[in-house]
Amino acid sequence: MIIMSSAYQLKKQPVGPVTETVTSNSDCMPANGHSGQKIASESLATSKPISGRIFSCMGDAGGLFRLVQILTLSMLTGASASHAESPFVKEGKAGFVVSHIEYALAKDAAESGACPSGISRSLSEVYAATPAGKRRKDESDDEYTERLQAGARAISTAPNGQNLCEHPEAGKPDSNTFTVEPSDIPVSGIDLDGNASTADTVTPGSCPHNDFIGTNGETGIDNQFYRAVGCSRSFQSSGQSNGWVVEMLTGSWGILLTLSGVDDIKNDDEVEVGIFANADPIMLSPSRDPLAYATYIPDQDPRFRGTTRGRIKDGVLTTEPTDVRFHHVVNSMLLERPLRDAQLKVAISEDGAMDGFLAGYTPVEGMYDIQYGYRNGKTRFGEPAPLKLRSGSANGAAFVLGHSCHGAYYALYENADGHPDPKTGKCTSISTQYRIKAIPAFVVDGDVASAASGQKVETEANNVH
Repeated sequence: MIIMSSAYQLKKQPVGPVTETVTSNSDCMPANGHSGQKIASESLATSKPISGRIFSCMGDAGGLFRLVQILTLSMLTGASASHAESPFVKEGKAGFVVSHIEYALAKDAAESGACPSGISRSLSEVYAATPAGKRRKDESDDEYTERLQAGARAISTAPNGQNLCEHPEAGKPDSNTFTVEPSDIPVSGIDLDGNASTADTVTPGSCPHNDFIGTNGETGIDNQFYRAVGCSRSFQSSGQSNGWVVEMLTGSWGILLTLSGVDDIKNDDEVEVGIFANADPIMLSPSRDPLAYATYIPDQDPRFRGTTRGRIKDGVLTTEPTDVRFHHVVNSMLLERPLRDAQLKVAISEDGAMDGFLAGYTPVEGMYDIQYGYRNGKTRFGEPAPLKLRSGSANGAAFVLGHSCHGAYYALYENADGHPDPKTGKCTSISTQYRIKAIPAFVVDGDVASAASGQKVETEANNVH
């Protein structure tokens, strides 16, 4: 396992000799905007001992070279024989990096019959259906597209002149935004509240709603986010709204999981579980696949760190609810993806791969921001992103992806099923299911100073998973 400076991220995975020296600025580049110690690791699949490497990167002050000693924590790798017996658990601890994540939804509406009223209409489609929106004789494609965009902008403007992507509350529910009507459609996810809820029953801490059935016939699947977006064109299998994992794979954000107190990876009545935002970009192979047994540091901000208890039964880990929060990036804007009462239910394979669900309740205002409005987008310096960027991104996405911002906003609230407001009784969060995969990783937690400050990196063995 190799620890290296957070100030620079190597463009390529270190390979070849035990010691290498990088002496050109072109071989180094700044790490992402999140704080954290940049860490690299070689795969332990070969069970070969790893020796330290030294990298030297040109700094940005006075043309001085910074020498970064890369330390090998051999005590964590163990002998190759023990690695063959327990490749991802060491002294009752294990770490993982999420290698894939997406919204857990259902089959396309055309196949499942989820949308008898049809697919939601985009603003340009709505305008095109009006007399003013009809194509004119001899009007070119470019001219007609430009006029459709202008018509869409007019529809997305509130009576008081406010843009409805920036101020969706200034609008009204959109009759052209359709949501999933039936509840007997097999939907991916897990039961979050232990109840098979119906619109005729009231579950404490919830609002009346119909749960779905699972893909294996389970009852009580809480996935109201799917109900809100399942009739949107961009959330069908050919759409673009469920492909945001690309930002993770390009290093913009990530998620780490840890286990401790593990006595038996197949059956254990109690384990401690950590769910953290990753402070480091995910390490990829030359073929752009996430690498197992790379080394990462969790975000040190307490808001991005969730811990809970869990149990493992027949190789399936389930956890008690805890609040978590992750980073999200859209058009260079930094956003936050919160998840309240988050639960894990994942199968753990013999080689340490995880496959299952991370689910909970997303505050509606937060979901609207990360998926549609970007109102709280910030720069890497923590300042509000320029209004032109936030508004332009939201309105551009509405036009390209085929939704109305105010329609999506009211659909989320209409289907919200969590955390009722104590005064109004209106639910403020919506059940959300993520399908995740994770692979083994070394998760090094503790006090970590930025290498740019010249301070020493400090870690402790009992803080390493």
